[in-house]
Parts: sequence; structure tokens; C-alpha cells
Amino acid sequence: MDIVFIEDLKVDTVIGIYDWERQIRQTISIDLEMAHDIRPAAEEDTIDQCLDYKSVAKRVISFVEESEFQLVETLAEKIAQIIQEEFGVSWLKLKLSKPGAVRGSKNVGVLIERGTKS
Repeated sequence: MDIVFIEDLKVDTVIGIYDWERQIRQTISIDLEMAHDIRPAAEEDTIDQCLDYKSVAKRVISFVEESEFQLVETLAEKIAQIIQEEFGVSWLKLKLSKPGAVRGSKNVGVLIERGTKS
């Protein structure tokens, strides 16, 4: 199985359960690993057969910037659904981090896997 990845995609959004969090935008970080057979793209040397990570990133950024979820769990689940449905990704691993959410920690968040590895 081949993996196309995006690391440390930073996006500002409204996220959180506290009243003060609903009034500001916070930066979250997203790491993605997505299953995709790269052999056809490598053989043709064209983007037509690729999982276009720029298109994935632009779609995720657009969605996250417009969202206002309370939970990082909900946001992670919605991002995973978009990637699988709109880009035909059979398996993905998504790490969504909310830096600074817990005093004394570098990062907190969720790590999910969805789909089946082929």
C-alpha cells in the first residue's frame, strides 16, 4: 500500500466548548496519511492519476475555516468523511491537534483511522 501524506497543515477555526473559545479563532494542526496506489501516476508521470494533495489540502482548509464545531472529535470525523467521499480514499489516518489546549502540554487532540488498508 502506498501513502500520500500531508503534515502539519495549520488552519484557523472556531473550535471549543467554552464561551471564550466561541469568540475567537484558534489554530489547529492536521496530519493526514491517505492510501493511494501511486504506480499509475508514476508510470504516466502525470497528475491525472494522482491523489492531488494540493486539492485535498485546499478542500480541508476551506471546510475547517468555515466550521464552528465544539469538539475536535467531530471536526476530525467530518474531515475524514470528506476525504473518503470526495477523493475516493479507501483508508486514512488523521491526527488533529489543538496546541495549547491544556496548560503544560505541547499538544492535545485525536488520532483516527477510517476505512480499510488495501
